[in-house]
Amino acid sequence: QVQLVESGGGLVQAGGSLRLSCAASGRTFTSYVKAWFRQAPGKEREFVAAISWSSSGISYANSVKGRFTISRDNAKNTVYLQMNSLKPEDTAVYYCAADPTVGISRAYSQTDYSYWGQGTQVTVSS
Repeated sequence: QVQLVESGGGLVQAGGSLRLSCAASGRTFTSYVKAWFRQAPGKEREFVAAISWSSSGISYANSVKGRFTISRDNAKNTVYLQMNSLKPEDTAVYYCAADPTVGISRAYSQTDYSYWGQGTQVTVSS
């Protein structure tokens, strides 16, 4: 059984920071591309960031470039999303995703991911 569990969400004021974590269990995820997506109320889920197994390939949505940093610790089967300079428009449920076949060039394509976490709420107040 594959499980992805997100943590680290919460309520923060605009300009603040949060660090999300996604811990994987059940299989060896070292070679998987891992990604973060988010879904705001009334909107479709959108790509945020992705990282290749070696961390040599990283991709960000334009809306978070320069503010968010994705990283991973393969020894801990965990991927992180450091979010700085948060804005009210970053408010959303954040999901992590993983798949053994997704390449970093298609990391934005949520339909290609087999495994998803349950999500963690991030709320940024103005």
